[in-house]
Formats: sequence, C-alpha cells, structure tokens
Amino acid sequence: MIKKILIANRGEIACRVIKTAKKMGIATVAVYSDADRDALHVKMADEAVHIGPAPSNQSYIVIEKILEAIRKTGADAVHPGYGFLSENAVFADALANEGITFVGPPVGAIQAMGDKITSKKLAAEAGVSTVPGHMGLIEDADEAVKISDQIGYPVMIKASAGGGGKGMRIAWNAEEAREGFQSSRNEAKNSFGDDRIFIEKFVTEPRHIEIQVLGDKHGNVLYLGERECSIQRRNQKVIEEAPSPFLDEATRKAMGEQAVALAKAVGYHSAGTVEFIVDGKQNKFYFLEMNTRLQVEHPVTELITGLDLVEQMIRVASGEKLSFGQADVKLNGWAIESRLYAEDPYRNFLPSIGRLTRYRPPVEGKEDDGTVVRNDTGVYEGGEISMYYDPMIAKLCTWAPDRLTAIDAMSKALDNFEVEGIGHNLPFLSAVMQQERFRSGKLTTAYIAEEFKDGFTGVAPDEKAARKLAAIAAVINQTLQERAVAISGTIGNHPRKVGKDWVVTLAGHSFPLTVETGTDGTAIAFADDGKCSVTGGWLPGQSHTVFHVDGEAVGVKVDLKGAAIRLRWRGMDVTARVRSPRIAALARLMPEKLPPDTSKMLLCPMPGVITSVAVKEGDQVEAGQALATVEAMKMENILKAEKRSVVKKVAVNAGQSLAVDELIMEFE
Repeated sequence: MIKKILIANRGEIACRVIKTAKKMGIATVAVYSDADRDALHVKMADEAVHIGPAPSNQSYIVIEKILEAIRKTGADAVHPGYGFLSENAVFADALANEGITFVGPPVGAIQAMGDKITSKKLAAEAGVSTVPGHMGLIEDADEAVKISDQIGYPVMIKASAGGGGKGMRIAWNAEEAREGFQSSRNEAKNSFGDDRIFIEKFVTEPRHIEIQVLGDKHGNVLYLGERECSIQRRNQKVIEEAPSPFLDEATRKAMGEQAVALAKAVGYHSAGTVEFIVDGKQNKFYFLEMNTRLQVEHPVTELITGLDLVEQMIRVASGEKLSFGQADVKLNGWAIESRLYAEDPYRNFLPSIGRLTRYRPPVEGKEDDGTVVRNDTGVYEGGEISMYYDPMIAKLCTWAPDRLTAIDAMSKALDNFEVEGIGHNLPFLSAVMQQERFRSGKLTTAYIAEEFKDGFTGVAPDEKAARKLAAIAAVINQTLQERAVAISGTIGNHPRKVGKDWVVTLAGHSFPLTVETGTDGTAIAFADDGKCSVTGGWLPGQSHTVFHVDGEAVGVKVDLKGAAIRLRWRGMDVTARVRSPRIAALARLMPEKLPPDTSKMLLCPMPGVITSVAVKEGDQVEAGQALATVEAMKMENILKAEKRSVVKKVAVNAGQSLAVDELIMEFE
C-alpha cells in the first residue's frame, strides 16, 4: 500500500484527496505556488513544498518542480487531481522513470484518450458511436474556416489536449470560426502547453451525459452509472446530477457497455469518464471524449453508489483488485451538484477576485428529513480568490431518495450558503433550482443561453414572494425600532414609542401593513386584508437568518444599507424600505438618482491582463468588431463594439493588468 502521497494540484480537489488519504492512514504532501502559500490544501497536508511563482506555467505544470518536491519529501505516489498535469503522459512517464506510483491510468491510455483526435479514431474502431467531424490537425485560421464550411455550421472548435471548457468555442459562421480558432489555440497553449485544434459538428439540441468507469490492473472494468452535465456556460459545467433524468435502463446499459469497451481497448485502469453527447430528439448518443482522470463532478456518483472514488483509485494504483463486480453496482437515490464559482452573474459571469470576507457553507451531513448535504471546497473565510486559477470556490452537493427532493434540498442548502467579498453565482444557482424547465428535466447544453437570453438580472419576486419578503422586512424593522427605544428611551422629554403601521416597498411592490408582536411570533396584517405569521429571531449583525412565514422556512440573507434592508433569497436580491405612512408618502415625491453615462467608454469587465488591443485612436469600428482581449482565470474574453463609432482614446497597452471597470478606451 502507498505510504506517502503527493497531490500535484491545488484547491478543492487537493483537499478532497487529502481527506481520503488521511482516512486510509496515508501521509500527504501538498505543493503550492506563491499565490497559494496560505491556501487550505497547504494547511490540511502533513507536509507542503513551495514550487514557484503564481502562474501555473511556472509552478503547477512544471514537471521538474513536481519531481523535485517528490524527491525532497520521499513521497512514493502522486495523485494528479484534475486539470494541470492530470492527463499529461510525459508527467506520468516521468513518474514511472522515478519509480513513483501514479494514481491514475497507464501512460498508453493517457496518450490514446488524452489526444481527442486519436481518441475518436480509437473509439470508432472499438464500436463506439462518434460525432461527424475533421479529425486531422488544423494549421491556421484559414484552414479552420475551410473545414468548418465543409462540415456545415454550427461547428465545435476544440483543443486536442483540452478540458474544463478551456480551448473550446462554438462557431455559427466563418467569422466566428476564424476568431474561435485563434482564441481556442491561445487558451490551449496557455492552459495545456499544446495548441493543436480539431473541429467537429455541433449537435444543436444536445444533452451532455457521461459514464463513470473504474478499472483495476487485473483486466476488470466496470461502469458506475451516468451523470447529466447539460447545464453549462461557455462549455464549463455548472450543475450536474446523477442519474440522468433522460436515460432509460436500456440506454444506460448501452452507453455503459460502450464506455467499458473503449476503456478495455486501451488497457485502462483507475477512475475515468467517457463523455457522450446525447441527441434529445432522436435518443442517439455519440462519443465526445474520455477524461483519463478523476472528474470534477465525481461526488454525485459517490453519493448514489456509496463508493469513495479516490479510495478506489489509490487501491487500484497499489495493485489491488476491485472488490466488487458490475452486478454489485446499485444506483441509490438522486444527487445534485452545484458549482459555486467566483463569477458575477450580474456582469455576464465575469471572473471576480478578492478576499472572502465571509464564507459560511451549510452544515454537512444527514438532515432531519433524510437528505444529505456535502460541500467540497478549497477555501476558507479570510482567504483570497486569485486571478491565476480556475474560479471554482466549492462544489455543493445534495442527495435525496428522488430528484425533486434533491433539488429542494439543494435550494435550501444554497439559501444557507453565505459568501461575501467577491462576486459569485449563488443567486444564479438558486434561480435555476426554481425553474420549471429544470425541475421537469428538460435539459440541453443550451439551457443557460435559452433561459437567460438577456443575461442574468436576478429573479423578480412575484406577488406571493414579495409579500413574504415584505413581512420579513417588517419584522426586521420592528426589531431595530424596539432596540432603538430600549437604548434611547425618550426623544427630548417625551417617551419614545414603536409604531405598528408601516409601508414596505420592494421590487416595485408597495405593502401598507400593521405589525403586532406576540409571544408566539409576529402577526402581519396587510391593508388588503391579507395576513401572515412570522417566527424566527433576527439580531443586528446577523447576515443570515431562517424565518418561518406561515410555517414555511425562508433562509434569507440580510444586509442593512443605511435605512434600507437588503434581502437575498432564491435568486432574488431586493432592497426593502420600511417607512411610516407619512414618510412613505413623501418618499414618492423624491427624484430618482440616475447612474453615470458610460455609453461612450469601454471598461474592463473583470480583473485581468490585456493580451491584445485590436484598434487604435481614430479608427472607425463596426458593431461586433473586436476591440481588445482580456485574459482572466485562464480564459480569453474578446471585447467587441456594441455599435458603430470612432475610437477617441486608447488608454491601455497589451500586457497591462487592469482592475474591474478600469478604462480601456473611449469613443467619440
């Protein structure tokens, strides 16, 4: 058995591997860059070795630095996690030459499956269904356009060595094919050190469904069911679940058997994932790629099978046979995973960096109702989110006996998750959980683009939700008023009293109401004869409280903004103002403050580095024309003109680092 394992990774996956290794009695070694000196995985490991500057191409993906850390600590095995060197055959071969156990598949399988062009050819030879496309290497943008024209739009432009949405673009015309080819090549080179690109037909109504496989070194390979990963943005998965709401048992078996056949064809052992695109209309499935590593979304498989995949990988790497067969694999219940990203959904999901001034995940474990909450994370309150790495903060998972109960459990867990200090996608995740289309399982990889055509602007509360939030705001206001009276007592020589009649305005709604506080809660009487009862205490300084409105739990995040009360719940973010009837009448006469006009400016939408500026002062630009490119968190973002105009001033140069909303250029 392995005695000391070095995790050649960072963040939540490094923490995840460390937890299982400790459970198995195996010593652990972390590696870290300058940016990760105080990271959680460094604190959790038994030993930690510094491997260089913050950029991953100077630290985490430099093979010799990892080898030096191994020699220094005497580790006898390496778990690569996912990303970085996890699917790098040169790295796996270097470990073998050093006599170090690689907790992953054999080098030959990594070479065959890690190259997406080769893998598709091998898949076809193994009898696996494949998507039509051009499997040869593409030299330049002109050739990419020519091939795309031949295949027929839309096409998917992909990095041969890619993964995690990096180096991947969908092109709907020749211009997008040319632009997408160059961006994909740049991202691939920066992320994987390999800029080879290929192109295939894009299925227009696809579901992304993948099969988890597990094999040992004795020729045994099993499939552990599927995961549905169709909720994606920019080809990066956002919400996953297991099993899929789409597959029937016959299709599951067919996909599983094809996945196993492919794994056996390349002599695979360890955990791996065979990804398929499933045509939701015709119920056909096509091989997409095989990831020769542990997948980000592996926890949902663990929750429905009861297996620890990291433990299985370590045991397989140690030479053990699998202790169970295909007939022993049972899928129990339903699991959902929500990826919490440091991306601001109100700014088109642009990356956000900074300090986590508050980070309070929901309590993990089994709930009173039998559901389960799990949170895989690599951060802590007070830690920093860096611009150098993937923006994932945590993977929040829930399990329940059935899908809808698992979704409801996820909604509750998201309500109870507190994150402050950076932009994040918690409200977006909460909003998706409430959508009828998601709850009914009608998913495609275009779900986000179709459901949020104009971007995410938050969930507007309907009348019912607005009443609940108004009642909560009234209770919070009553608490503030009562505390003020208790502290001051009088105004001049007159006793101070707490009023009962208030007007609550929020999100375009106005509710005149009366508040009556009793020993068993607070009674709210609305002017239109509606009534509700609110229980649950809140005290100044509390940022999260669970109220019960007519018995329904409402886990709401509370912020006091001067005289206003900010409430966040289920993707809603509203500012409530609680005023006396007289003050409310006067407030309606106040003029509205308008935001500054930035329509003639191009501002940096995220913290990042300007990699190129495509125009100069005096240039006339057309709507949709590329103006500049910003790289942040390993992703290229091309900024385009919104309308025809003339460039008045260019305020930046290539290579310059900018903060969010810094000026890039002005227009006449």
